[in-house]
Amino acid sequence: MEFSILNLLLVLLAAWLAGVLVERLGYPAVLGELFAGIVLGPPLLGVLEGGEALAVLAEVGILLMMFYIGMEIEPGELRKASRGGLLVAVGGFLTPFILVYIAMRMVDTPNISAIFVGLAAGVTSLAVNSRILLDLRLLDTRIAHVMMAGAIITDTVCLILFAALLGLADTSQFDVNNILVVTGKALLFFAGASVLGLKVFPLLAHFLRRFEQMGRQSTFMLFLLIAFSFAEMAELAGLHGILGAFLAGLFLREHVLGRSQSKDLMELVRDTSLGFLAPVFFVTAGFMVSLDVFSTDLMLLISVIGVATVGKILGTVLFYIPTGHGWREGLVIGASMNGRGAVEIIFAQLGLSAGLIDQNIFSILVFMAIFTTATVPMLLKWGVAWLHGRGELVRSEEERSGILIVSAGPLARRLGLTLSASHDVMLIDRNKDLCERALAEGLQTLHGNALDERVLSEAGAGHVRYCVVMTANAEVNALVAQIVRTVFFVPEVFLIDSGDPDGRDAMASHLHVQTLFGGPLDLAAWDYRVDDEQVRMSPVVLERTLTPGTLFREAQAPTSCIPLLHEKNGIVLPFHDGSVLEAGDRVTLLQLQDAPPLERDRFDRLVANAPILDLAQPMDPEGFFTLVAGMLAPRLGQPTERLTEQFLQREKNNPSVLLPGLAIPHILVEDAPAFEIVIVRARQGIRFPGESEPVHTLFVLAGPPEQRTFHLRALSAIAQIVQRAGFEKDWQVARDSEALRQLILQADRQRFLIEQPTRRVTSGLEK
Repeated sequence: MEFSILNLLLVLLAAWLAGVLVERLGYPAVLGELFAGIVLGPPLLGVLEGGEALAVLAEVGILLMMFYIGMEIEPGELRKASRGGLLVAVGGFLTPFILVYIAMRMVDTPNISAIFVGLAAGVTSLAVNSRILLDLRLLDTRIAHVMMAGAIITDTVCLILFAALLGLADTSQFDVNNILVVTGKALLFFAGASVLGLKVFPLLAHFLRRFEQMGRQSTFMLFLLIAFSFAEMAELAGLHGILGAFLAGLFLREHVLGRSQSKDLMELVRDTSLGFLAPVFFVTAGFMVSLDVFSTDLMLLISVIGVATVGKILGTVLFYIPTGHGWREGLVIGASMNGRGAVEIIFAQLGLSAGLIDQNIFSILVFMAIFTTATVPMLLKWGVAWLHGRGELVRSEEERSGILIVSAGPLARRLGLTLSASHDVMLIDRNKDLCERALAEGLQTLHGNALDERVLSEAGAGHVRYCVVMTANAEVNALVAQIVRTVFFVPEVFLIDSGDPDGRDAMASHLHVQTLFGGPLDLAAWDYRVDDEQVRMSPVVLERTLTPGTLFREAQAPTSCIPLLHEKNGIVLPFHDGSVLEAGDRVTLLQLQDAPPLERDRFDRLVANAPILDLAQPMDPEGFFTLVAGMLAPRLGQPTERLTEQFLQREKNNPSVLLPGLAIPHILVEDAPAFEIVIVRARQGIRFPGESEPVHTLFVLAGPPEQRTFHLRALSAIAQIVQRAGFEKDWQVARDSEALRQLILQADRQRFLIEQPTRRVTSGLEK
């Protein structure tokens, strides 16, 4: 077997350049690789040539690619798509088979040749379609799972029937016993592969875990041996090796090495196959095209391609409708399953060598394989864009359901109980006593370490849509969040705030996790309160749009109340800092039993959103008013100079110092769009003219003249707040601006509820 390094170099170079070119045009690399083989190979320019050595590399490449595809596909998703896959396999095989058979008989093609061409028209290339789905990043969609399941079924049936036809070519008559033998061998292969994958591979996993010194190279070699063993088993059963390699990949997932190591090996297999060997297969596939068919049998070529294409798409659509997923999705799947690629080329070679078809029909089949395969990327790309634009493209994450809570502490159990009414909820905790308490409360619970991928897998992390991580250890929380996000691809992860803003922000930006409850809280304190039955559930309906942070502050967190749940359009989820809050949404609060009902008036809301100045250096009144006017100017739509002058004039006419240490400068501003307040703590004080003591507490008010009533109520609210015993001391020692805000919001005073108060709804979980 002669081997030309230069020829291999040219094939790889052509594959790479063509792949890069079509990818820049927005199409998968496989399309460029096929056309590179046609243009640069024997059909046109003849720069590239085939050979036994390239054929071997191509065969190895397609086996490794199918092995990688099997590792990439989630078996559970494939099982869910099995019904749809069976329907599209039947419709997508029978319809083109019948139509092409009739077309071939109409041009006096021998009966056995017409049957062969009909079977070839019903084929769907598992290998090529898998590569296209991979290039377009669609392996996590429902259409991909249906296509994969349908292609497996179609290719298996076609291989069995082709084996029967080859037997017919030898004996010149149909042999029922031969068909039964071929079918039995295929069923025996699938049964044997399933036993190995489900029974033997777990033992292999135990062996590999015991011998951890086995390096990555040795493990990679072991995986290759398994892949080629499965491929050889498929060949012995009369099937093609690609089916065996695909099944080996399906079984060699995280059940053997765990997700992290499996992912590592998947990358090795992917780089070896897609980066080196598989392009050789797709380029050399283009070598097989004979352009002579355009001059000898052009009409027959067009007729066969047209009838096969229409039959494949029409049959798939009609048979897919009973799934309930819509004719549009069926149309996209049908157009995508029209690619016949490698399988049809292989069948054509077998048929030609067995004398079932002549050279002209062989050329028609090969060109039909190339043409239909070349159309799949374009049709699939357009179809996916169409479905996506209509909101009908379903990805795996959209079919995920359920919530995984990593903790079984009191607060986690309370959250789990409230969510279990509308979701499947699973709790994980390494504390056995907490797990037993959760089980006693009726919650699904798994005792184990959430840092162990096998425990997370057993808990269903690969299938849940939401994960709530709320242990008392911030580092554990971060690690678990990273595992469930990057290994199990959980779409939405909520992490309890550990109080470290740098760590929280890093996690949020790196892993796109959300902060649970909308802000920081003392988990140990809330666990104690829940366990001691000191809390009650308080559902409220929002009367306006606001941010989660605002609601968190208005709920008097973290001392007396936290937002627990957010309900929008009937969907109940844990409250988090990414929640989109609108008027009419329902929020369930967890509130201390002795805390007053949550009732906020306009002044509270004004304070919750007000800017706060915490001045460390002394200032004179003029500098202070200039600073405050600059903050209010954009809010009131007024020039800074005008506001400064108005404050100074008001101070001259009517001093704002009401009590020692307290000043409330306030002005009425014509054409102001809203009422505004600035809260100020002057640590070194501001000395106003005529005052013996510096002022440390200031509330600066500004609003339109027509809101005089609210102006008076704001002055009344401030007076009640500052007259509370101990206020001055608490004001001086407050740690930061947010503590100052909470000091005002938590003050006991008379509140004027402008909106209709929300009637409190009693929850069945209240103690």
